Amino acid sequence: MVRVSVPATSANLGSGFDTLGVALELRNVIEMDETGVDDVVIEVEGAGAGALEKPDQNLVFQAARRVFERLGYEPNGLLIREQVAIPVARGMGSSAAAIVGGLVAANALVAQRTGQPGLSREELLRMAVAIEGHPDNVTPALVGGFTVCCMDPERGPLYLRFDPPRLLRAVVVMPEVQIKGKKTEQSRGVLPAEVPMRDAVYNLNRAALLVAALAQRRTDLLDVAMQDRLHQPYRAALVPGMRSVFEAARAAGALGVALSGAGPSVIAFVAESAEPVALAMEAAFQWAGSDARSLIVDLARDGARVLSGPGREHELLDRAPYWG
Repeated sequence: MVRVSVPATSANLGSGFDTLGVALELRNVIEMDETGVDDVVIEVEGAGAGALEKPDQNLVFQAARRVFERLGYEPNGLLIREQVAIPVARGMGSSAAAIVGGLVAANALVAQRTGQPGLSREELLRMAVAIEGHPDNVTPALVGGFTVCCMDPERGPLYLRFDPPRLLRAVVVMPEVQIKGKKTEQSRGVLPAEVPMRDAVYNLNRAALLVAALAQRRTDLLDVAMQDRLHQPYRAALVPGMRSVFEAARAAGALGVALSGAGPSVIAFVAESAEPVALAMEAAFQWAGSDARSLIVDLARDGARVLSGPGREHELLDRAPYWG
């Protein structure tokens, strides 16, 4: 049996719309094996249990099937077990984790059965982006750390990654509100087709500053660098209390704060005293009429990991042949 661990992610980080992302140390674990019986069996524990067991509704299986087709491999029956810790539809990359997990697990399974190298990391990333539609969540889920992504019409997805500052942690607060319909599509639907030049320049300044600040460990610049005019002002109507939550996070000591992905969760970066920031953000959401719960997580240096066996979840096997 192949076991894969995949981190949660947060995309955009304020100013880096559709470009920046970070991996979070909150992980789904996926197990995949052949059963010898001509059937697909999917078992889900945690978030999504009871709703994701059908193959046509399960992104892990859909992604895995693409790898099997690409490599010309027909599994002799398939068992997929998912331990889902990443909240679903909360702006924490749950779909990206499922896609990346399915691709990596299937790639490892084929390599294990055939002894062939399988697909490279870059090939897996191209497949993940083709499924997800954009690279800002699937890239950190695959490679970990902070990532800067770009879609080139000829070369496809391009990225650079770097390790997060060691003292930096994330507070993610999830309000009990649902964005109706398909969350990401509706969240994009409120965005304008065009923006003023001054707003584009504003974000360009800050996105560049954010990358440089993270690379040089200048956490004192995160508050300014994460400010945004391209997407968060328009999405605020979908997340009641968002602006007051931002203000509460800063007042409690957050180094920077932003909508996590398409929302509705809000992410704040802290170097210490994470609990007061979490409590302040929860209280601000409650004041706006939404119950909320928080998670305090480390930033993940590792992306998707192929695990050698039960109980060894911290062994990274990048040297294994199926990474190419």
